[in-house]
Amino acid sequence: MPRPTRYEIEVRGRATERLLRPVVDDFQIEVTEHGTTRLTGEIRDSSHLNGLLAHFTSMNVDVVELRRLDDTDPSNPTTTKKEDQP
Repeated sequence: MPRPTRYEIEVRGRATERLLRPVVDDFQIEVTEHGTTRLTGEIRDSSHLNGLLAHFTSMNVDVVELRRLDDTDPSNPTTTKKEDQP
């Protein structure tokens, strides 16, 4: 079984209680100064990540950034920005 990986998921706007209900126990949640909501926590595997992204999509939430945090160097995350994708 793969080891869980820490991720940051940033969504546009202030997330509602309804949106956060499935993730509130597994993630730290903060509202940023840019008006986004950042969720930080462990993702068990790719199906867990895909399930979270499907939840956000079904709620019509814009995922602004998805960042895998490197356990060996927290200052050097692997980042995928929606704006950078074709």
